[in-house]
Amino acid sequence: MTSEIISMIANLALALSFIVGLIFGIAQVRTAERDRRERYTVDVLREFQTREFVGLMQFVNTHELPPTRTGFLALSAEDQTKYFQYAQEMESLGILVAEKLISLDLVDKTLGSFVTTTWEKYKAGFSDMREKTPDPYLGEYFQWLAEQIEKRMRETPRKPFYQAS
Repeated sequence: MTSEIISMIANLALALSFIVGLIFGIAQVRTAERDRRERYTVDVLREFQTREFVGLMQFVNTHELPPTRTGFLALSAEDQTKYFQYAQEMESLGILVAEKLISLDLVDKTLGSFVTTTWEKYKAGFSDMREKTPDPYLGEYFQWLAEQIEKRMRETPRKPFYQAS
């Protein structure tokens, strides 16, 4: 064999090795993304099942939330904590959806309209706090998440799972 043929075979082997490595790398990245998304999904589902989260949901569901910052400051320290802890949970959930780490579908299936109805309870108070603090970012992902779910429910409502099959 001449050195040209050996060189050509070596170059071909290198090219094939590169292509196989690239394909393998892409597959690994996709698998890692899927695994990360699944891990976040399971973590979110577990969070929804905690007694603490259910307590926050119950608090928001059964209390009149203040429409102003002054009204918020009049709440007891414990109620202020619950008020903001629930809002932070929704904010975190909104960030996870916005960053595509979990799907909007997951939030729709687990909390659905509860996100939109609780945002409506927070809306006046957060608007007032955004102006008076001033913090225009307060609850921005909570608001965005509620608007996304409301839009989805209006434009493409899903059937309950027990009716879908």
